[in-house]
Amino acid sequence: MAPPGSVSRYLLLMAQEHLEFRLPEIKSLLSLFGGQFINSQETYGKSPFWILSIPSEDIARNLMKRTVCAKSIFELWGHGKSPEELYTSLKNYPVEKMVPFLHSDSTYKIKIHTFNKTLTQEEKVKRIDALEFLPFEGKVNLRTPQHVFSVLEDYGLDPNCIPEKPHNIYFGRWIADGQRELIESYSVKKRHFIGGTSMDAGLSFIMANHARVKENDVVFDPFVGTGGLLIASAHFGAYVCGTDIDYNTVHGLGKATRKNQKWRGPDENIRANLRQYGLEKFYLDVLVSDASKPSWRKGTYFDAIITDPPYGIRESTRRSGSQKKIPKGIEKCPESHVPVSLNYHLGDMFFDLLNFAAETLVLGGRLVYWLPVYTPEYSEEMVPWHPCLALLSNCEQKLSGHTARRLITMEKVKEFENRDQYSHLLRDRFLPFQGLNSFREKYFSGITKRNAKEEKSGQE
Repeated sequence: MAPPGSVSRYLLLMAQEHLEFRLPEIKSLLSLFGGQFINSQETYGKSPFWILSIPSEDIARNLMKRTVCAKSIFELWGHGKSPEELYTSLKNYPVEKMVPFLHSDSTYKIKIHTFNKTLTQEEKVKRIDALEFLPFEGKVNLRTPQHVFSVLEDYGLDPNCIPEKPHNIYFGRWIADGQRELIESYSVKKRHFIGGTSMDAGLSFIMANHARVKENDVVFDPFVGTGGLLIASAHFGAYVCGTDIDYNTVHGLGKATRKNQKWRGPDENIRANLRQYGLEKFYLDVLVSDASKPSWRKGTYFDAIITDPPYGIRESTRRSGSQKKIPKGIEKCPESHVPVSLNYHLGDMFFDLLNFAAETLVLGGRLVYWLPVYTPEYSEEMVPWHPCLALLSNCEQKLSGHTARRLITMEKVKEFENRDQYSHLLRDRFLPFQGLNSFREKYFSGITKRNAKEEKSGQE
């Protein structure tokens, strides 16, 4: 471990999916554990190999207990663009930093990892033998070694043009692996209660990490659905709660989403989902409530608000209204327990969401939400803004050739004063999302145009 006050270099081996989400996740987690993000390279781009400067090994280990974007982390002992450069780098690494892991009472093994190329066993052995100049005094143990060292070779990103020699070679001491297994163990396919828009497990954990969720936090989702985002936050020790306008979803009633199942069972609900993973103790409650009319008293309640608002594609955008607001031609149903349902414009939805976050988040708390965009018209100026919230990251996930959704992370930096004073200041920033189901209309118009073009091409 590095002495107090010093900064050691570490190599992160990143997963090659959700590329834009990786850097904000690592930055957020480092800041959560008291480490400052110090970039040793100008840019990371799409590379799976990142060199970071981290104050201590403890911070590096804590980082890996949370990240789903990184596979492994290594204490970097050497780096070069050729074997000769790597060996020179290793010879210049301080021997006193090596000795604690190479003494005669220790056991070790060396692994070879290549990206975008497969080596034969003979080639791997040759690379290991070339490291005989290192002061290894312990015994090799391939099954249960005390220390694991790795040679990592980078052959670029193009599988159709693999170079004969690697672009970069790294050597380091393995510290820890990330939490990639959470993606499988929390898979929606295995979940007890799901809906048509249940959030992918990997993205749920990424959102919780962007929000810097930690033990004993209170996390809220105003569009909770089947509670997938609550599960990820509860896994990290946060107490979770939420609201949704859909009575049947909150109470686990109505038609089932699963194939070959007609109706939901009596125990298909959000609480049962948390119970499935041993997280029921973190469940506060979920209420049937309208996000456009929050019933909370004024105050700061939440450490994080994490949500996936409906865009009008698979789930409609709705809010409650009075009988007076029912459009002409629609029959009133006074005996129903379900309130009158009105359309909820996306612009109004995001306006309400940001105001709610500014009012109820603690100072330094984070809002993480998805913003749907029509790609041909998108610009950064379209991202909703609030004077109490600072934009930290904006990551794209493509939905189709002409649409995408962007994961927006904001932090509360100023106390909320009065909703009315922000109204006219903010309205202009939400105009791109005004209009009834504007994103839905553009989404389906793009599909219609594409289908028409394909049909015309086929006729020709």
